[in-house]
Amino acid sequence: MRYAETGYNLEIDLTRGSFDKIPTDPRLTELFLGGLGTNAKILWDRVPSETEPFSPDNLLIFGTGILCGTPAPSANRTIVSTFSPQTGLMAFSMMGGFWAPELKFAGYDKLIIRGKSPDLVYLWINGDKVEIRDASHLRGKGPLEVTELIKKELKDPKVQVAAIGLAGENKVFYSSIEHGRSSASRLGVGAVMGDKGLKAIVVRGKKDINVAHPEEFMNLCNEVLQYRNFRWENPIKGVPAILAGVGSPQEMALRDEEWHTTSFSWGHARTRRKGFWTKEVEEQWNNIQDKAIIRLISCYNCPNECGALISYPGLGTPTYMMKCYSKLTYVMGAMSNDLEFGYKIAGQAQEYGMDGYTNPQVMAFAVELYENGILTDKDMPGFPPRAPDGSDEERFFWLVKKIAHREGIGDVLANGVYWAARQIGKGAEEYDHNTTKKHEQMVIKLGMLNPIYYLLYGTGEKANITQIEGQIPQVPLPKDLREEFVTNWIQIPTGKEERFKQFMMEWGDEDKVFPYYPPPDLVCDLVEWQEIMHYIDDATGICAGMSSFLIKPPYHIHNIARMVSLGTGIDISEEELWEIANRNRTLLRAINVRRGVRRKDDEPPVDHWKRRFPDYEAKLKDEYYKFKGWNSDGIPTEETLDRLGLDYVAKDLKESGILGDGKTEGALETSSGGGSEK
Repeated sequence: MRYAETGYNLEIDLTRGSFDKIPTDPRLTELFLGGLGTNAKILWDRVPSETEPFSPDNLLIFGTGILCGTPAPSANRTIVSTFSPQTGLMAFSMMGGFWAPELKFAGYDKLIIRGKSPDLVYLWINGDKVEIRDASHLRGKGPLEVTELIKKELKDPKVQVAAIGLAGENKVFYSSIEHGRSSASRLGVGAVMGDKGLKAIVVRGKKDINVAHPEEFMNLCNEVLQYRNFRWENPIKGVPAILAGVGSPQEMALRDEEWHTTSFSWGHARTRRKGFWTKEVEEQWNNIQDKAIIRLISCYNCPNECGALISYPGLGTPTYMMKCYSKLTYVMGAMSNDLEFGYKIAGQAQEYGMDGYTNPQVMAFAVELYENGILTDKDMPGFPPRAPDGSDEERFFWLVKKIAHREGIGDVLANGVYWAARQIGKGAEEYDHNTTKKHEQMVIKLGMLNPIYYLLYGTGEKANITQIEGQIPQVPLPKDLREEFVTNWIQIPTGKEERFKQFMMEWGDEDKVFPYYPPPDLVCDLVEWQEIMHYIDDATGICAGMSSFLIKPPYHIHNIARMVSLGTGIDISEEELWEIANRNRTLLRAINVRRGVRRKDDEPPVDHWKRRFPDYEAKLKDEYYKFKGWNSDGIPTEETLDRLGLDYVAKDLKESGILGDGKTEGALETSSGGGSEK
């Protein structure tokens, strides 16, 4: 018997209209666990580096974490993996909700989709019964409407639906896959789903998931919940509200808009509006949020209510779910003073199926080009004027429709900032200043360089800071809070306790100022800790809001190792779990290296920080590469690959000339993009 997993993947060939239930190799569980790790192994083995994202040979994988469907609190993430039309690199986007556990209950650990359907279809997975159904009646409809129609069609309100909107059908490069309470929104996974002619995936399952040691497993689950309750009642002092407690960024439950709107510069290249926040604005925004939220909601088997059901009069869409920063990304991108605008346009964009981080940046980018004469009324006939209060609200409503339909200038903007800038030309490239590896980053501009986040931003395979931050406060704590913070800091990896506590006690002292402190080797230690925890979460399916995203989280390296061992029956120590996460991280790096990533690509957005230190940054990158066992160009060495059991990867990289005496330079520019296939 396989524990904590089903031992089967479901493979669908949309070109042939066939499906197969495939048994999996238990050895792969020992090496990669599940979720992102085994997704990456499949992509390495089966998708050659020259395969275009919009090729029938590109795979779209919905992977469940190894602990999904077990009683482990907050283990509910679906890891969607493919190759991104934006970057040409491996895309992996996490989705919460109920979909992944339901796939497990249906009897599958992964859904692997290849080929293309000649007609628009949806998948109906009802345990062992699998159907490819006509979806022509769903064309052009939003994911929430699609979900309700399918539930009625199948006469089952308990089915779990993942669907794309019009943007996905039109292969907007940053379109999302939406699932009620959550979405897989980054790097264009919805565009790949649309390219395959797949409108929705519907799952229903009634099977059990067994764990190896049920009594001990449940005891550990209760320990995690007890600590969660303790943290809930004892928030960390001296850090932002979204990091002080427990849960994924709780923008629906919290009222911290003042911090977000005044601590950063927002938008694309916009500047902070000093004096914007007043008591009157605070009261107005609180009233708007109270009116918008029907109730707070959580994902499968999770005690935290991080999202909310939103209903707004006159929105023209069904009641939708919102979490995280989407209520603010559009507001700040459009330089609006009105939170109500954020709820309205976020709901509309969600029904189109568009990433709430990239989309407002693309639209702000278009406004910048227009205001600077690079785009004109000839390019954008009917483009609304700026509002008297200086906001671009009506312009954003105009742009979001154009982009989702790929109409006029929207057909260019639908490819994201990087490709749109190069298609438009005329100096538009100079306005591409918030992308990393062709992917739009968090819409904030900060002050002094943070060396930890310099490496996390620049070298991360996700190219998305929201999937790799956590554990360490982003700014030094006040001196009077440091001693309290390091007390009972149980989450620190074994052997790092003294060093990390000393760092927290000294960080921010006047005689130890960035960029001279901390030293690069310590930065690498801190970076790897944050990376490893995210890669563990992405293999286990645990939400980052209970683990890697948080400071002092309920889940940490010590108890997750025990949880995995008790659940799977595989005896995995902390050191072995760390190595598994490192293996997964290194394999993802190798996949992207095979597609052209090199040192020159490992850079955060150009103007993410106002004060930059090139010499120190170069030392950080040199030290990080050595720390990870990579060469000076950011390529994992043969020795590192062999040590991690990835000798077949080393062989491939050597045969292709990437490792050894062959070429060491690559060009991301050769990857797909720029709307070459629509």
